[in-house]
Amino acid sequence: MYKSTKIRDDIVWIGVNDRKIEKWESHIPLDFGVTYNSYVILDEKICIIDGVEEGENGDFFRKLEATIGDRQVDYIIINHVEPDHSGSIKSLLKMYPNIKVVGNAKSISILKLLDIDVPDDRAIVVKEKDILDLGKHKLTFYLMPMVHWPESMATYDTTDKILFSNDAFGSFGALDGAIFNDEANLNIFENEMRRYYSNIVGKLGAPVNAILKKLSSVEISCICPSHGLIWRKDIDKVIKKYQKWANIEAEEEGVVIIYGSMYGHTTEMAEILARQLDERGIKNVQIYDSSKLDISYLFSAIWKYKGLMIGTCTHYNMAFPKIEPLLQKLENYGLKNRYLGIFGN
Repeated sequence: MYKSTKIRDDIVWIGVNDRKIEKWESHIPLDFGVTYNSYVILDEKICIIDGVEEGENGDFFRKLEATIGDRQVDYIIINHVEPDHSGSIKSLLKMYPNIKVVGNAKSISILKLLDIDVPDDRAIVVKEKDILDLGKHKLTFYLMPMVHWPESMATYDTTDKILFSNDAFGSFGALDGAIFNDEANLNIFENEMRRYYSNIVGKLGAPVNAILKKLSSVEISCICPSHGLIWRKDIDKVIKKYQKWANIEAEEEGVVIIYGSMYGHTTEMAEILARQLDERGIKNVQIYDSSKLDISYLFSAIWKYKGLMIGTCTHYNMAFPKIEPLLQKLENYGLKNRYLGIFGN
């Protein structure tokens, strides 16, 4: 039996945990799973904000029906059209004959490319700061292009000051009971939030800064992202993290040593360097063997610390096979504001 999880008395989380998925977008390992967060507002009009991955629709619709009973859904807001958000739209259109799909012009057009045909009379196209009136709740929209797709947007409930931020402020990791940041083990989620940001959004600092500036004058009591924890406490803390990440600024002093070694010699160099750093008063040192850890975890660690040392042996006139793509990714993402050291043999 489903017990509803309330954000407010009339706003309910109907998201689902996916613990079966192994890799995000077929290349980023999800050792802790992921959530597809969806929300429903119970007002004079019933409004869903974002759907879930199509394969998780069974759990999603059980929660939806347990929450709204025999009432009809009036709106589904699609803040972002990737399949992990739009996978419920086809079924919703069939189940609720009067439902309208609410999105911006780009999102409605891209849905058709994803084989989701929304008839013109069932689509509502919104622009920046348009208002959708549900009765008590008035929703307005903020376009946030390239955070992290061109059609991405956020929905803001002007009544309860809740920001439905979609992928912004999102995280990898399924929810282990607690859905709010003040109830959860933040050690895991802050790491998974950084790993999500650095690998998915990290290249897009300028668009992220633009949306942070746009929202700086908006009063926010709660952030409801499409993945990960809901932030109802310490909102300034998570916004400051995003500001640092967008500017590619380190969160902490410390040094990450990442190496690739075939026969142990570069490993030995990494150990010597770590000891030398410790003797010079640098106590926060992390060593990672690139052959044992996915690049997404390495990238997250790089995003966290101020110092970076990369070591490699030579492999057919190139860096170690696990170091080479890391170097390419660092160049592509434009890493800056770090102390960099290199070593090898």
